[in-house]
Amino acid sequence: MNVQDTMRRIVEAESDAIRNIPYSPEFDKAVELIMEHVVRRGGKLVTSGMGKAGQIAMNIATTFASTGIPSVNLHPSEAQHGDLGVLQPNDVMLLISNSGKTREILELVQLARNLIPDIPLITITGHVDTPLAECSDAALFTGGAPEVCPLGLTPTTSTTLMTVIGDILVVNVMERSGFTAHDYALRHHGGYLGHAARSKSVCDK
Repeated sequence: MNVQDTMRRIVEAESDAIRNIPYSPEFDKAVELIMEHVVRRGGKLVTSGMGKAGQIAMNIATTFASTGIPSVNLHPSEAQHGDLGVLQPNDVMLLISNSGKTREILELVQLARNLIPDIPLITITGHVDTPLAECSDAALFTGGAPEVCPLGLTPTTSTTLMTVIGDILVVNVMERSGFTAHDYALRHHGGYLGHAARSKSVCDK
């Protein structure tokens, strides 16, 4: 199979996987948890994941931060060496694990709830019947589509789905909170996006 054929196969497979992300009321619950704890109570969103999922978690945190939701990424291993102290009352956590069994993430859940027993947990996972999903306040299922990696192992399709679910949360929270181009420009001054946001707002007037 040549590069063009492989490319088409991958694009089709990942597009189908995105289209088949299953909606459930858990998505509404996740958006409401972020609205309640961050927008209304003044807490923050704390994201975490291990390995490739951790990189997606960091991307989601930075996207939320640029759209008016104070967010930080917490590495699950560093959390065990003092970084857990970033957690405060009214925070909400967004934890990502495709398997739903990642040891470091499950340990983070225990550590977080030892510190703040009622901290709400939103999770993104490829498997519903797992320890992580069971302990979540809102479990968002990717649909569990197989990886496009020829070995069926390398995070490929799964990380695409995690990213899209992150976008679903970001956009819904932006709409619910009434986030504007002016608000965006105040947080994103530099580069093309900063210029584009200021041109749509009253910041330069």
